[in-house]
Amino acid sequence: MAEAEIAKICEIIRNKWRVKHVAVFHRLGVVPVMDISVVVAVSSEHRSDSLEAVNFAINALKSSVPIWKKEIYCESGEAEWKENRECSWRRSSSVSYPYKVL
Repeated sequence: MAEAEIAKICEIIRNKWRVKHVAVFHRLGVVPVMDISVVVAVSSEHRSDSLEAVNFAINALKSSVPIWKKEIYCESGEAEWKENRECSWRRSSSVSYPYKVL
């Protein structure tokens, strides 16, 4: 489901901005604290298109992609699954985008 949502975000970017390439990568597995977990890369002829597209991508990823994380606490060794508080699907069953997917 997360991969399909990321693909939709990339499609929205391709339709809204004049970009050449779009890549969105979210790490899986153990990600140590302070390590990078998301990479968004966009190429275009004009930097404004790329910058706007990257900004949209990370905000859309945080608000619509169902990503859960498991926090493991050093002191106790206990673990807890956490959902993304910013995600729109947390508030409703339907995911909506500010742009139409073509």
